Amino acid sequence: MQIRTDLALEESELQTHNKGINTITKRTADMKITRMDIKENSSVNREKGTYITCEFKALTDNFTAADARVCEIGDQIRSLIPREGTVLVAGIGNHNITPDAIGPKTASKILATRHIQGDIASSLGFEGLRSVCTLSPGVLGQTGIETGEMIEGIKSMTDISCIIAVDALASRRLYRLGCTVQISDTGIAPGSGVGNNRLALNRETMGVPVIGIGVPTVVDAATLAADLISPDNEEESDKLREMVYYNSRGMVVTPRDIDLLVERASTLIGMAINVALHPDISPEDIYALI
Repeated sequence: MQIRTDLALEESELQTHNKGINTITKRTADMKITRMDIKENSSVNREKGTYITCEFKALTDNFTAADARVCEIGDQIRSLIPREGTVLVAGIGNHNITPDAIGPKTASKILATRHIQGDIASSLGFEGLRSVCTLSPGVLGQTGIETGEMIEGIKSMTDISCIIAVDALASRRLYRLGCTVQISDTGIAPGSGVGNNRLALNRETMGVPVIGIGVPTVVDAATLAADLISPDNEEESDKLREMVYYNSRGMVVTPRDIDLLVERASTLIGMAINVALHPDISPEDIYALI
């Protein structure tokens, strides 16, 4: 049975021998941070590039803008983005479906500054702000327009140097839901977390660097069952797959408190992106502005 995961770290855990991968792991700010540089023809089924996975304990009720994880994740994001130019932050997903709402909720917490220029910026003391714009494009079923087409159209009309795309992902482990962030310079496939892949957003399709940021919010039901039961042969795997598929449709599992997880995770990511884009402003000041 195929194990489904959108996390490069989990994909590497499935391999007996990892070749073509350089991995550095550190622990800081109550987090475990794993940076994987994947080369061509590696043993991991992922695009060549850098994947940074931040793992932390479940976010507490007293999460604040000054949380040390904000600055640490912000530093990881900053390490992958160009130092200059306008950045478009795109919140991918359907805000009406909670496990898929990470992107839109994160976009709503981004400090948009592209329109604050010249005398207005000076009068507000914002001369050092980087030019940032944000977008929640919805999904194809809502708009009739591919997310990639919408973003490409905006890019063609504006001077965007980089795109940060935030979306929901799928994990193979329940304990990683809502408390894991994957950052990569290989872009993102909209809808990947709920098995509804669309036009990929990456440097090849967009013409500029695309940083993909994702949080796992679901586990594929068949993957979860396989991990729990560990079928011994293909026949058992097929029987297990039939048991967890509803009317031949794939199912996903999400935590009961997914509303809380999504709200907290989107706040953390949104603040981390703001810190990455505006390093000269304190997290507290940014939080006050949004």
